[in-house]
Amino acid sequence: MPNATVPPTDLHRHDGDGWVTCGDHRHWGLFGAAGLLLVRRDGGGAPSHVVLQHRALWSHMGGTWGIPGGALAPDEKPAAGALREAAEEAAIDPAAVHVVGTHVLEHPAWAYTTVVADVAPGHRIEPRAADPESLEVRWVGLDDLGELTLLPAFGQALPGLLALLG
Repeated sequence: MPNATVPPTDLHRHDGDGWVTCGDHRHWGLFGAAGLLLVRRDGGGAPSHVVLQHRALWSHMGGTWGIPGGALAPDEKPAAGALREAAEEAAIDPAAVHVVGTHVLEHPAWAYTTVVADVAPGHRIEPRAADPESLEVRWVGLDDLGELTLLPAFGQALPGLLALLG
């Protein structure tokens, strides 16, 4: 049985993986990082659910909930990186995603881009944990977000991100 606090050896790796020191803290992603905030809407067009990832215990801030995402590869655009990470971690087909905007959190030596997207018309997405970086990946109702322990940075950004959804 694998140790829940030690990273497995079969992870997706690339040259962008690594820590960047920014003042008194560190960020993952030598070239920045990006994640996908995928939204499902109700019959009236209002946002009702988002895809969230329950982070593996061995990961940074493990056990918290956030969006699928991670380090950008060299020369990778944030939207492409977010879609790649969502495919790797949550089995989300990029062709089933309609990007509607981005939000960038900039630090002096690093940036995180949240790619905000809807399920593309005519598509159905059933996210799932697709690699060892997730304990679980699922749709979470907006009304249920308060019941989860969110990744702190995601929790702080969430009100602004939800405002982008209209």
